[in-house]
Amino acid sequence: MALIKTIKGKKPVFGKDCYLSENATVVGEVIMGDNCSVWFNAVLRADVCSIKLGNNCNIQDGAMIHGTLNHSKTVMGDNVSIGHNAIVHGAAIEDNVLIGMGAIVMDNAVIKTGSIVAAGSVVLANTVVEPNVIYAGAPAKKVKDVDERMKNVVDKTPSNYIMYSKWFTEPESEL
Repeated sequence: MALIKTIKGKKPVFGKDCYLSENATVVGEVIMGDNCSVWFNAVLRADVCSIKLGNNCNIQDGAMIHGTLNHSKTVMGDNVSIGHNAIVHGAAIEDNVLIGMGAIVMDNAVIKTGSIVAAGSVVLANTVVEPNVIYAGAPAKKVKDVDERMKNVVDKTPSNYIMYSKWFTEPESEL
């Protein structure tokens, strides 16, 4: 069972049909929408500031979501995918965004709707990533617009993770 912990009187709140892997950690003032998933070794640590996820968000294996006391909180819109081992630290992530594996998004950065932060990229504090673009590198910069193929990846990943979570929660005879 996942580690779910109340901190300073604030406990996580979960929407309908959320999946937490057995070793996921969710602590403090976390508010999750419906159909969210938090995967193996992922941590949502809302001890110093709040974390809010919209609907259909997936926080993949090893990812870390946190913020800075009195400085930044993390807010995600709907259909957000946070890749394996990514870090989102006190940033605003709008709808239909993919944060790639191992990427880092720092305090008060804003990732606008439909954008992708490429694997291994570092989005510096206070950076605003415009809508429907791909940012890559360290520090991350715009490399190109999101094309139809990549838009399809961004759009399909949340529904894929809803499907994957059912593999872990429903008996195989029902799949």
